[in-house]
Amino acid sequence: MELISKIALGGGCHWCTEAVFQSLLGVENVEQGYVASIGENSSFSEAVIVHFKPERISLDTLIEIHLYTHKSKSNHSMRTKYRSAIYTFSEAQNQQSKAIVNNFQKAFDNKLITKVYPFQSFKASRESIQNYYQNNPEKPFCETFINPKLKILLERFSKQTNSEKLKHLIKQEQI
Repeated sequence: MELISKIALGGGCHWCTEAVFQSLLGVENVEQGYVASIGENSSFSEAVIVHFKPERISLDTLIEIHLYTHKSKSNHSMRTKYRSAIYTFSEAQNQQSKAIVNNFQKAFDNKLITKVYPFQSFKASRESIQNYYQNNPEKPFCETFINPKLKILLERFSKQTNSEKLKHLIKQEQI
């Protein structure tokens, strides 16, 4: 039986983050909702918990995808609602995640603002908005905001992408 690990990730809208990580091979489940850390980051911020098989997709790859699919270099006025963050479930995972972010910094021209925090608590989104993209891929929000992130997956991370879940985008690209 394969080991399942988890990491929580916050960036932009949790509908977007959920759709990105639901589209990856090796990801078993994505919980959409709100995550809080400790101290000054104890308020809830939109995020997802990603349950994954490390033998199939590494933490390095998940974090790299996270950095490329949200505004990881942009400090804007909505950062309390949309914290650019990685929430970890152990001290070892916290140290590993910080090292991964530091290693990826050289791939970006601007400074990454993504921070690594300890996970404290989670509140699930209301059921009616969970699996938003899977249920509504043709909605204007999805086409405008989520599809460009999924196209990044297809371009940069095709080996990790579940093409079956993104076949509608692949067909668009071929036209």
